[in-house]
Amino acid sequence: MADILAIEMTGITKTFGAVKALVDADLKVARGTIHGLVGQNGAGKSTIIKILAGIYSPDAGKVVINGEQVTRLTPASVEKLGVHFIHQERLLVPTATVAEAVFVNHEPRFGPFIRSGAMKREAEALIKRYFEIDLPADTLIKDLTTAQQKIVQITRALARKASILVLDEPTAALVKREVNSLFSVLRRLRDDGLAVIFISHYMQEIEELCDVVTVMRNGTDVGVVEPRATSIDEIVAMMINRDVGEMYPRRSHPLGDTLLKADHLSSQGHFSAISFEVRSGEILGITGLLGSGVKELVECLFGLETPDGGTISIEGKVRRYPNPNSAVRSRVALVPEDRRAHGVAIDLSVRDNITLASLDRYMKAGFVSRAREAESVDALIRELSIKTPHRDHPVRNLSGGNQQKVTLAKWLSCQSRVYVLDEPTVAVDVGAKVEIYNLLNRLASEGAAILFMSSDLLEIEGFCDRAITVYRGQLSGEFSGDRLNSDALLAAASGAGSREGAAA
Repeated sequence: MADILAIEMTGITKTFGAVKALVDADLKVARGTIHGLVGQNGAGKSTIIKILAGIYSPDAGKVVINGEQVTRLTPASVEKLGVHFIHQERLLVPTATVAEAVFVNHEPRFGPFIRSGAMKREAEALIKRYFEIDLPADTLIKDLTTAQQKIVQITRALARKASILVLDEPTAALVKREVNSLFSVLRRLRDDGLAVIFISHYMQEIEELCDVVTVMRNGTDVGVVEPRATSIDEIVAMMINRDVGEMYPRRSHPLGDTLLKADHLSSQGHFSAISFEVRSGEILGITGLLGSGVKELVECLFGLETPDGGTISIEGKVRRYPNPNSAVRSRVALVPEDRRAHGVAIDLSVRDNITLASLDRYMKAGFVSRAREAESVDALIRELSIKTPHRDHPVRNLSGGNQQKVTLAKWLSCQSRVYVLDEPTVAVDVGAKVEIYNLLNRLASEGAAILFMSSDLLEIEGFCDRAITVYRGQLSGEFSGDRLNSDALLAAASGAGSREGAAA
């Protein structure tokens, strides 16, 4: 079955004005396989998937679905052909029940009446069959976890006889246990003969889950590989057209005085007596498992939470942060993990986002000097290589990597000295990661202190000067030099290592 094609897209070309989004691109997906689709933002992944979804029409090329050549695709016709999309944004009505979400617009009826009891029973039976869990059908969507909402999305597709599932960054908001559960379901669906297209920036997931991977770069496919026979480094090199060893910038500048110091910092129920410091020019990695207290520690450093013990010092002076504004006045910046919810105002323009926290710098006689503001914003757009048509373009229309750059530009506009970064490269493509690493390295070389929180241990190993780990609210390891490696970090973060044995 695996050699029968469910999707055959060949010679696909699509232009938008002068921009060539796709050039003679192919995507061929066999039934009974999990097919990865990878590439940098702008590589063409989104465009070819939107053509498959019937959102865009190709300028050239052929689309064949389950053996049937399709000349005109629409979202409705694609669904009738058995292709269903599981989007990163869950697109579920919060006040609907599980049963209503599963059977929306396809409710079982008796004449004009919805058979509510049958709908609930069938929804629960489908979830039990495919996911092996009990999920009451009358539960409201707003009361479900992120993973449960993902389950409802997939069940809705299966209820409509899906033969092809397209999942766009499905694990971005899931914890490891939930990811493992999702992967088990996708493997069962594959074994039942479904074709699964899996789009992700997480290369470890691509290696673990996918049978075949199509790599895209500059609007076309540059290779189809089997991840278990090809290293992640080779796949990444195909994506960025350079050796993966070039991802992390060389760091050679000297370190200066301590800019940020936490001394026996505690927050009841989260972490206790944690001490560390970050020097000018240093990038300090910090990591811990879910529930370790790392998230709450980061929030205390920016005034989002109030510690109940210990002190925070900036440039040798003890600071107390009752709110984030007081942290900003101390030239401390926070780049949050959920950039769309907390890092940028997605309904505002690039210009407004960049100057949001520093408008006083552009005030003159009580009014904002739009000329000075525009000059500064344009300089930051150039400096950070933010890909936007113009400064007044809405941030919601930018890629994830460019939204993250806008967040960083906001703090550059504030002339921050201490940067606290919470998963700054999560769900960002490889090319944008390299640009973010280079920017942070440049900030450090100019004297900033950077606290770099990440759950990607290889990233911490490759990018940071030094690293600390937190386990169940306690500092469990401190690493530098040859001791700074992903195996040692994992051992300390999971409680298998000791601080004394790991400290450099």
